[in-house]
Amino acid sequence: MRTARIERNTAETAILVEVNLDGTGKYDVSTGIGFLDHMVEQFSKHSLIDVTMKVSGDLHVDQHHTTEDSALALGQAITQALGDKGGIGRYGSAYSPMDETLSRVALDISGRPYFVWRAGFTQEKLGEWDTELIEHWFHSVSQTAGLTLHVELIYGTNNHHICESIYKGFARAMRTAVELDPRKGGAIPSTKGQLGG
Repeated sequence: MRTARIERNTAETAILVEVNLDGTGKYDVSTGIGFLDHMVEQFSKHSLIDVTMKVSGDLHVDQHHTTEDSALALGQAITQALGDKGGIGRYGSAYSPMDETLSRVALDISGRPYFVWRAGFTQEKLGEWDTELIEHWFHSVSQTAGLTLHVELIYGTNNHHICESIYKGFARAMRTAVELDPRKGGAIPSTKGQLGG
């Protein structure tokens, strides 16, 4: 089982994240930000990665630290669970329609973080979550998971649909990238013999 447990405690947040890359999409998420909970649950359900995420953050200040640190811890857990990355698909991409919205997510578990964001929102909040933090969440998870991650909103007008479409696309791309390909026989999917560096 490719699993990991991360405990990340700072003066700003206390976080527990557990993942099982070979799961069934079970989740237990509580960040203190309802819409972020909903999006992490969508990620788990559609990636089939089991996710436990418990966050106690300084929400009396603002939502930045909770958003950022939850993503950093999730990325760390994914990296730890992947181990040497032998046998994985490595690449994943997904078009994700949701009513009037269509987004595209493409990623490479390269070990070399790089993030491209071509999306945006026309309102400041979804629920109580500041929409400017959504881009930052993806940037943070790409850093610690070692992802080359491209996120693009092709079109859409409803902000809820835009956000959910992006998270579901990210989930489906991650599912493809982390799944083991038996034809690879556990080989590292790189001519260099390693990913990252």
